[in-house]
Amino acid sequence: MIRLNTPISVEQIAELAIGTQVEIHGRVLCGRDAVLPKIVELIRKNDPKVEQLGLAGAVIFHTAVSPAGIGPTTSNKAEIEESIPELAKAGVRIHLGKGSLSSKTIEALHSFNSVFVVTPPVTALFSHRIKSQKVLAFPEEGMEALYEIEVNGLPGIIAAAHGQNIFDR
Repeated sequence: MIRLNTPISVEQIAELAIGTQVEIHGRVLCGRDAVLPKIVELIRKNDPKVEQLGLAGAVIFHTAVSPAGIGPTTSNKAEIEESIPELAKAGVRIHLGKGSLSSKTIEALHSFNSVFVVTPPVTALFSHRIKSQKVLAFPEEGMEALYEIEVNGLPGIIAAAHGQNIFDR
């Protein structure tokens, strides 16, 4: 198990291989299909709000945050998967969710020194790993707003790195 403390560096990404078990500690952004395309729109417009989100070295967890806890949503939903290349280009180093991604997205991850980590849908475990949470942007989306959470030991497995995909094995 490799411990990763946020923010994540390009050097840390270079050390990761598919199948590696990781444990994430620190700041994690939470967003899914309602909010990720909005962030991409801000990036494309060079909106100064992007800087406030702190995407450089970030981890984005494909999830909503609700009173019931957090759990991964399917990352290959069109709105989520289409956002991954732009977010990686903007500095997001780890995209955390579930499911397989297209080869085009995996190549984009590789091009922008980012990886995709899958994590099991164990909401109860994740809830106990959250130290704090707050809405960072788009509060009108409710539980699908962009949240910032502070975690202590969020587990996952590297599923796509350096142009390789664990689901192709």
